[in-house]
Amino acid sequence: MKPDWLVKADGICSPCKPAREWDLLEAEYRLYRFLTEVEDTLRSPISSEEETLLSPLRKLVRKLVINCYAIKNQIPEADSKTGTSVVLLYDELGFPLTIQLETNLPGTRSSIHNHGTWGIIAVLQGEQKNTFWQRDRSPEFPDKIEYVGERILAPDEIISFTPEAIHQIEAVGNEPTVTLNLYGETEGNKRFEFDRAQHTAKRF
Repeated sequence: MKPDWLVKADGICSPCKPAREWDLLEAEYRLYRFLTEVEDTLRSPISSEEETLLSPLRKLVRKLVINCYAIKNQIPEADSKTGTSVVLLYDELGFPLTIQLETNLPGTRSSIHNHGTWGIIAVLQGEQKNTFWQRDRSPEFPDKIEYVGERILAPDEIISFTPEAIHQIEAVGNEPTVTLNLYGETEGNKRFEFDRAQHTAKRF
């Protein structure tokens, strides 16, 4: 069984034991049930600790991917100009979650960024390379970052991030990469895009 992954502010990609798939099988499991279970988890006492919170949320994401075939019928076709496309699966005012499907053509690469909230990404198709960074925080350049490592994720792998984790994604291989992305409520003043050459960070 492939491990799940957790990345924190130090940029280290650590393995986590995933839930057994046969324990997650349900005859009828739809998006609305997933959202309700996520909301219940966020309201539980463990929600104050992101690292602890991410374990049951990864389990719920895997449960959704295994049981809800309808989401795979909504996979967006990547834009030929930008190389990427995103479809929002659910949006409700006052509901502090973002859940979306994202498609990236091979070679498409993001900026170096964090999310300013926790995040979970499940790879549904293709391969996604994640490159990890951490803040150097030198007195001269407080927004300087340094390379930590990288990992290529294959289908059925799930990676999670704490709000301060910094990464860059790239679709690798010969087919588009498709991911299911779940994010908490973003704090805009904590989400940044990093310029490695200039040692700067700007709101993202």
